[in-house]
Amino acid sequence: MIQQLINRYKRMRTERYLNETYHCQYAFVGMGQHSLTNLYPVLHYLQVPLKYICVTNGRKARLIERKFKGIKATTKLDDILNDKEIKGVLVAASPNAHFSIASQVLQSGKSLFIEKPPCQSISQLQKLIELQQEFGSRVAMVGLQQRYAPAVQLLKKRLKRERPLNYDLHYLTGAYPEGDALLDLYIHPLDLTTWLFGKAEIVSYLEIDEHSYILMLRHQHIVGTIELSICHCWQDAQQSLIVHTHSGSYHLNQCEELSFVHKRPVIAGIPVEKIRPQHQSLEYLYRHDSFSPTIAGNSIYTQGFFQEISTFVNAIEGKKANVLTDLQSVEPTLILIDKIMG
Repeated sequence: MIQQLINRYKRMRTERYLNETYHCQYAFVGMGQHSLTNLYPVLHYLQVPLKYICVTNGRKARLIERKFKGIKATTKLDDILNDKEIKGVLVAASPNAHFSIASQVLQSGKSLFIEKPPCQSISQLQKLIELQQEFGSRVAMVGLQQRYAPAVQLLKKRLKRERPLNYDLHYLTGAYPEGDALLDLYIHPLDLTTWLFGKAEIVSYLEIDEHSYILMLRHQHIVGTIELSICHCWQDAQQSLIVHTHSGSYHLNQCEELSFVHKRPVIAGIPVEKIRPQHQSLEYLYRHDSFSPTIAGNSIYTQGFFQEISTFVNAIEGKKANVLTDLQSVEPTLILIDKIMG
């Protein structure tokens, strides 16, 4: 009996995956290391019908057609924009080219997934919003995958019923000579704060080294400090967030682990732990399962890449989808970055 139930569950799980089919045609612009590592694997797993890959180099285009059977490689964006079969375009090109490419995709009326940063300023973002409204693109999403990460989703849900006090965020990496650290890297932790706590005002700002900062931000119900630095190393890169509330503190470690430390009781202003020492009460709310070889245990899933791509495709196909990163939702983040850039 038990074995029959197990077999039925496995069969239903497999059939559920096989029934998730997509019928629209899609195109991808760009083929860098980030795309190959985090985005293309999701498209392959979901079996999204990818018709085109657009790159700037002719030699790379020929290699793509040899590697990816059945996909057309092109160096001309117009090949994609003029093809009426294409309903959605995913863009992960050079960050400096994102605004131009996104503008052309939106003017074609096709749905857009644009990797971060979507543009270089808040004024450019507002232009993209206007283009979507004018030309009627069904979906326009920004690749800020941490909003879709299970640990972040759980933290946001828990904070809705808490009384937050303050937070402390650290984002530490190695040198970044290939681009703009503020727009390419720091957009992630800054977006995390605006996503969790709302619009932010800069209370204080200190550039501790070239392209490294310490900020104090004020939101409507909480204040926080942020350290953004490229003075460390990539092999030990860190992103950690601690949120203090009246009931305890939440600890988020790189979207891989979320824990809660309960606040020790205080009676008549006296900490009980000073009278009767107790072990700290630690509750794990989410932990990356590195043992089971499942999609939910893959870092592409825990970091939110899987959910953002599937959300984009499902929204285009008319399936159930909760879009968390539409263009308008990114405004508080781009406003904050504009203020830091001065």
